[in-house]
Amino acid sequence: MAVLKKLTFEQALFKAQAICSRQEKCGQDIIQKLFDWKVEKSLHSKIIKSLKDENYINEERYASSFVKDKLSFNKWGIIKIRYALLQKNIPEKLIDNALNEIDEQTYDHILKEELLKKLKSLKERDEYIVKSKLVQYALSKGFENGKVFDMVSEIQKSTKK
Repeated sequence: MAVLKKLTFEQALFKAQAICSRQEKCGQDIIQKLFDWKVEKSLHSKIIKSLKDENYINEERYASSFVKDKLSFNKWGIIKIRYALLQKNIPEKLIDNALNEIDEQTYDHILKEELLKKLKSLKERDEYIVKSKLVQYALSKGFENGKVFDMVSEIQKSTKK
């Protein structure tokens, strides 16, 4: 059985810099990596500080990138995105700034497209069950209640014609 050798400060910093160079990461992501690599806990804050000082980690940039990616690729709503960023210990002010960058028309378009896609997949024809399933789906993706109900109503009106 191979024994894991503990990484030195320099080795851990170099590995973390390499990861941050390839993809946007936040402090929490790197701390998890440091635990995985069995780096001494006493070195964690020193490594994170160094990465922040050298701009490998920039949580404002990370939040902005995270919001764009989760909206574009995962089709998540604001609530789910906010919660995921809070889980990564991103400050609320940075989260709010990043979420404010979302274009409302694009956001509404994504919600509508997701609901239409879900509607096509439903076998049910009872309009109340369909409405319930659409609302449940959109809420699970993290879209806001009011916006979801309005969009579902709009879609149901347009499909009745």
